[in-house]
Amino acid sequence: MTRVWLPPLLFVLCGSALATELALDGSPVEATALLLVFLALAAVNSPLIFPRSVDNQEAQRRSAADGRPVVYWRPGCAYCVRLRLRLGRRARRLHWVDIRRDPAGAAVVRAANGGDETVPTVVVAGRPHTNPDPEWVRRQLSSAT
Repeated sequence: MTRVWLPPLLFVLCGSALATELALDGSPVEATALLLVFLALAAVNSPLIFPRSVDNQEAQRRSAADGRPVVYWRPGCAYCVRLRLRLGRRARRLHWVDIRRDPAGAAVVRAANGGDETVPTVVVAGRPHTNPDPEWVRRQLSSAT
């Protein structure tokens, strides 16, 4: 669990140290701007921007019941962040599985990607799709409901 929060924590600590140095050198405006950039990087790399994850078994059960795709992801993945941000509010309707917290989810991803943990891997109707276009995922979600 601490591995998930390490990158955001490092962004906050490094940004704070650099901003403090700039502020002490007499550049409070630049210090504030730099700190905001580092805080934004920390937020984007944290699991907070993603909908609440469920375990693989629960995600598959829910997907079978409502036909919505399952998204396998991990914190710190730029492609996962891209997918999440481009989906907007619709992302909450998908079933998200954090492969760092769920070994069964990681196994599904490895099976779909020749042994690699390539994410995001989106499973629609039992078929995996690695790093699909967010617009395609949006269409799959629309057709599922």
